[in-house]
Amino acid sequence: MLWWIGNLILLLAVVPIAVALLSRVLGALERIRKASDDILAGGVALAGELETTPDLLAQTDRTIEEVADGAVRYAGSVGKLLP
Repeated sequence: MLWWIGNLILLLAVVPIAVALLSRVLGALERIRKASDDILAGGVALAGELETTPDLLAQTDRTIEEVADGAVRYAGSVGKLLP
């Protein structure tokens, strides 16, 4: 008789609680999966935008060299004018 009462308690109390907890865990898992998919899509889009970075850096280096040459010429001219 006690086995039947124990089985009834298990069936009416423990199983619904376990199912509810499992449902919450699976819901959280789905939200995490969706967020990770969004992160992956953003990362792929960002990687596409970074393909031109080496060319842009080379252009920046050339511009810095040109500005440095102009600054050296200017400083040399000013140095000749000032005693």
